[in-house]
Amino acid sequence: MSVTVLYFAAIRELLGIDVEEVDPPPAVKTVGDFAAYLGVIHPALVDCLHYVRFARNEEFALRGEPIAPGDTFALIPPVAGG
Repeated sequence: MSVTVLYFAAIRELLGIDVEEVDPPPAVKTVGDFAAYLGVIHPALVDCLHYVRFARNEEFALRGEPIAPGDTFALIPPVAGG
């Protein structure tokens, strides 16, 4: 199962990439599983994943929602403004 991952702002700077194709193993079935898997393939993300919002196919996703082949994920770190 291949999915696309888009990285924004500080996450993009941390990893040095803005988009990648990821092929998670069959055990990765939910957004939460996928978040944990990203921490495995990108250890630099581990400390960030608890505050990053995940969007799946352009809608914010809860960690328990299922994932499907062809999904597009966006990792969106918190932003501040004023």
